[in-house]
Amino acid sequence: MSARVAVVGATGAVGTQMMDLLEKRGFPASEIVPFASQRSAGRELGGGRIVVGLADETITGFDIAIFSAGGSISKEWGPKFAAAGAIVVDNSSAFRMEDDVPLVVSEVNPQELDHATRGIVANPNCTTMAIMLPLKALHDAFGLKAIVATSYQAAGGAGQKGMDELAEQVPGMLERRDLLVEDGAAVLAGVEHSVHAAPLAFNVVPWLGSEQEGGYTDEELKLMNESRKILGLPDLAVSPTCVRVPVMVGHAVQVRATFEREPTVEAATAALEAFPGVVLDPVPTPVKYAGKDEVAVGRLRVDLADPFSLNLFVVGDNLLKGAALNTVQIAELLVSRGLLKTPPA
Repeated sequence: MSARVAVVGATGAVGTQMMDLLEKRGFPASEIVPFASQRSAGRELGGGRIVVGLADETITGFDIAIFSAGGSISKEWGPKFAAAGAIVVDNSSAFRMEDDVPLVVSEVNPQELDHATRGIVANPNCTTMAIMLPLKALHDAFGLKAIVATSYQAAGGAGQKGMDELAEQVPGMLERRDLLVEDGAAVLAGVEHSVHAAPLAFNVVPWLGSEQEGGYTDEELKLMNESRKILGLPDLAVSPTCVRVPVMVGHAVQVRATFEREPTVEAATAALEAFPGVVLDPVPTPVKYAGKDEVAVGRLRVDLADPFSLNLFVVGDNLLKGAALNTVQIAELLVSRGLLKTPPA
């Protein structure tokens, strides 16, 4: 079976990755059509594809529409694509927590695609995504009860503008290298920033997202709520902290996971080695795994205070597995599981 595919947000950082992955992975597409805003309409992309603007008359006749254009575009155009016969795979937060929209990690809960009655499937947040694969493996082995998760999230999590802002800050701060040691606040006072909550170059910023109840951010609450939904554990105890670090691409998460059954490093290692999409690495770093499909797990050890808890360090490319790759994998599953709808005449 082949599918006619729309890629909405095709000119963005994640959308570009989606287009590349559809080609590289040999997705069975009869046609791939890039969509973007009307101001980008007519722009030629690689392979001779021409960007199409979003309009009621341009969105018909598609089997799958994959979105990475932001929540407002998804909310407006996702239901329109679904009504026109496509199954929508959305990379924004617009539909993730709605009861009638499956939230899917391809290796973790693909069976949820069978319940996409609304014609929309959601892709998780890139930070949640990274830890779902190892936590599913360990949950199946030991029964997961709770996690304490501290993320170290790349500038690329804020898109191209996040990476650009980091890169632009580096030269000026390097010129004041000695002052970074003697009076860091004076250096920061002269650094412009708008994307990140504070200057990010040579720094660590313990805030990303918007403030929510209790002093947490929406990024931290996504980590809690999405983990519960994907793993099917509504009572999972989650203590999240999200931090921005001066890395271009690649999120890292330190996880303390507590289980019903006492784990061993040997049994945990075996469970992780057997799980698809997971690799073990003694010292995984985000830069090492930038551009790689796999999620890497290292520093696996039994907690010093609780024999029912394991500590592990997880890294993954937030633009690949964290966004574009999982979206394309979901599209592949929709085809292989025979879940496409017949577009209306």
